[in-house]
Amino acid sequence: MTTLNREDYMLPHDQCSVAAATWNEYLAKYSKVGELIPTNNIFEISRQHLDWMKNNSQYNEFCIEVGVHEAHLILIFYPMSDTGRKIDDKEAYPFSVLCRLDRDIRLQEVQEYSIVKNAILSKDLQNVDKEADMSFPVSGKPILEQDKALEAIEKWRDEGMDWFYRECTEFGGARIFRRFYVPTEDLCLNNPGLTNIVCSFGLKYNDVYERMLVTLIFISFNQALENVGGVELESNTYDWAKPCPPICRIPYE
Repeated sequence: MTTLNREDYMLPHDQCSVAAATWNEYLAKYSKVGELIPTNNIFEISRQHLDWMKNNSQYNEFCIEVGVHEAHLILIFYPMSDTGRKIDDKEAYPFSVLCRLDRDIRLQEVQEYSIVKNAILSKDLQNVDKEADMSFPVSGKPILEQDKALEAIEKWRDEGMDWFYRECTEFGGARIFRRFYVPTEDLCLNNPGLTNIVCSFGLKYNDVYERMLVTLIFISFNQALENVGGVELESNTYDWAKPCPPICRIPYE
């Protein structure tokens, strides 16, 4: 099997465990990892999978486990219980396959500014002072600046295999991610206009651990519901995936 359906696949429970175990076996084998992960490929998460995640979410974080299924790298989406442990009693879980993009994608960042004008009238109604200040945008969502997202994606594309080579050869794969944690709200599950999410690996420096870490960068596509003349898409970029290891504070199981 060379092509997996991106949108409709649910992986049976027992195969999820096998997929995760297979990835763990590959971590010290750079040649295996290199075959699995072209650094210009992405994951695509459909609206159906996002709806499943919304309906099964009980925690403020979601677990995305890495696995290998039928010679493809996959992400498996696990909800967490209200105590932060993996919910492991479902018959099947949504998963996404690392694959090539079949189209160009547009990253869009919208910033709103406001001009605040102040004037002072003296007691005898003379205009004694006036000024205008531009207030910088305050986002209601944790939007990653577009330039930082592009930098992390490009660094992954250009240096991802170098990162894997060092991790496999010098550290035996012990520091390579097994799973990621993503705040549930940052997957936009409550956005009625959300159509799908494209997810890319990114590579960025972490000041706490003083080394480069792999993250997941989510680009969400939304249908403008007020646009009655046709479908208008806009994208927002998020970067909130915490790789484990090293960031493994949640009990998990």
